[in-house]
Amino acid sequence: MLETLLTPKTVAIIGASKTPGKVGHDLLANLMAGGFPGIIVPVNPTTDAILGLACFPSLAAFGQPIDLGIVAVPASRALAAVKGCVEQGAGAVVLISAGFKETGATGAALEAKIADFCRARKVRLLGPNCMGLINTAHLMNASVAGRMPAAGGISVFSQSGALCAAILDRAAGRHLGLAKVFSIGNKADLTEVDLLYALAKDEQTRVIVGYLEDISCGDEFVKAAEVAAAAKPVVILKAGNTAAGLKAAASHTGVLTGADTAYGAAFKRSGVVRADTFEALFDYAAALAMQPIPKGDRILIISNAGGPGIMTADAVEKAGLRVARLERNTTTALKGNLAAIATGSPIDVLGDAAPEQYAAALVAAQNDDQVDAIVIILTPQAMTRAAETARAIVKSLTHTKPVVAAFMGGESLLPGRHELAAAGLPDYPSPERAVAALKAMHDYAAWRQRPPRVVTRFRVNRRRVERVITRRLRTGRLQIGEVKAKDILKAYGFRIPDGYLASSAEEAVEIASRIGYPVAMKIVSPDIIHKSDLGGVRLNVSNSEGVMDAFELMMLRIRQRAPEAWVEGVYVEKMVDRGLEVIIGMNRDRQFGPMLMFGLGGIFVEVMKDVTFHLAPITREEAIQMLMATRSYEILQGKRAQRGVDLEGIANGLQRISQLTTDFPQIAELDINPFIVGEHGVEPHVADARITLKPLEKPPC
Repeated sequence: MLETLLTPKTVAIIGASKTPGKVGHDLLANLMAGGFPGIIVPVNPTTDAILGLACFPSLAAFGQPIDLGIVAVPASRALAAVKGCVEQGAGAVVLISAGFKETGATGAALEAKIADFCRARKVRLLGPNCMGLINTAHLMNASVAGRMPAAGGISVFSQSGALCAAILDRAAGRHLGLAKVFSIGNKADLTEVDLLYALAKDEQTRVIVGYLEDISCGDEFVKAAEVAAAAKPVVILKAGNTAAGLKAAASHTGVLTGADTAYGAAFKRSGVVRADTFEALFDYAAALAMQPIPKGDRILIISNAGGPGIMTADAVEKAGLRVARLERNTTTALKGNLAAIATGSPIDVLGDAAPEQYAAALVAAQNDDQVDAIVIILTPQAMTRAAETARAIVKSLTHTKPVVAAFMGGESLLPGRHELAAAGLPDYPSPERAVAALKAMHDYAAWRQRPPRVVTRFRVNRRRVERVITRRLRTGRLQIGEVKAKDILKAYGFRIPDGYLASSAEEAVEIASRIGYPVAMKIVSPDIIHKSDLGGVRLNVSNSEGVMDAFELMMLRIRQRAPEAWVEGVYVEKMVDRGLEVIIGMNRDRQFGPMLMFGLGGIFVEVMKDVTFHLAPITREEAIQMLMATRSYEILQGKRAQRGVDLEGIANGLQRISQLTTDFPQIAELDINPFIVGEHGVEPHVADARITLKPLEKPPC
């Protein structure tokens, strides 16, 4: 797919320079120093030779076809330079130059013109505003980065050139070999989607690492990431997650990013391992590149000190993993061979542990079927021999289970840490970071082992909903209040209590008598969202006099408290059995589409923000996972002296919202608040709902 970009035979550098420190000079020097085996063509009209290579005033003067053109000239001359590359046969162009979309509308227009020119001729364009690319397998450092990195199994793409350089430097410091590195810059043509597909098939790549500030085509990203993650781990650091970060990202790339919750939901759906920090990006990538994937969540701890062992056990439990317990025969064997070892969990090899004791504990742990992964803790004590211990650990590895280390200390442990790095065993400065890496590995393994996604399609009355939405869009009434929202939800199989709109007190009494007491009464107005705050809700009205009084009092209060509101009437509804109040809904993200939401009512959503999100369409298993992801899940289950509720009923409701909002992209927001859920076997019902419509618009990609 990207052969011309990654394995060219002839590379031209437009804007090559004799002056060290200039982009055109560094590009040429790096390409030569990396050992590129092909033909290098410097282009500069002011000189005949650069770094011992013949320099040409133009590509036309070179007179032979090229495969890859690298353009490092001012933005004002970039279009002509790109055209020259294409006319000379280039199948790909790397546009290093800045001064495009990131500078404003004029730059954006020029960038679009260059991208359109390349796209029309089926020439792939990397950049602009980028650092270039590296392919260690082809000995090609076509970038302004420093030295060629060591070859390895990690491939990187980064939207920031500076971050790309930092990644290269950090990888060298941690002895992490790299396969391919792409600085994608403004993504005028090649994006993270293209690279995910390409790297998923790349034989040299074991782990894909990315830094992104925005994703311009959410739906395509999810598809590409899912394909890539099914083949190998994908670890991404997404920046621009706060208000300040969003503003910085916009000024840096010229693109406004989507809501962070949408990115989280997209990563979860597609199997992306999300790194929240620069350190975590390397922590996770190192573990995934160097170690096998765990088969379960049982973590065995080996330590030469009690305190750090306890810290590690705490980190394991907080991460949602389990501290492993050795089988009895393993414990017996350890005690018989090494009496000084405390064989509990963690295994404490004691402060004066010799390298042989670490090795014995590690061998036993790797052979124990109750252990899925291992954390080795070493603290500097008077008897500690860091380098020898590290070598004993490395020699004992069977590579059947993931093993990570936390050599907790400074200078005295450096020799040991160097031994681990050279042998490809991930080492972290603290137990918490080591456990976080194992947690990332476990979550990725769990995603790989998930059952096939089967989205249920319910029998619904789609035509009824289509009529309501078409009529509303035609009249411009985009806010759908409780009455019509419940009609829509009823068409999609939700249980709706009997109810009708009353325009007078007498009509309200007639409705209440017909549907049966007690009833609930609610003001209906497109201008009033929080009805109860204005006295617009009355519950458990048990007779005709109460209905009459409630209607008149409600109308009086609304006239006093919201005199400008247009009131359609009062909705009179049959009271049903109470239950646990939960909230389910949907907010349509412009990039990723319908994003489903679940949370408990009351303080759980208002104060604790205990809500979870998932992209539609959703499966039953994913709906249940949404419930389990809340801190209040124990309440749903019925623990702590609480009665459990019908979890399947909530999951069913989420799936029906998923189908509704997937069927009708005109629905921008949907809230069912509250959704009343009873005990198992009692069908949940919609107590209140509202829907916001938005005319269909062209998707962002």
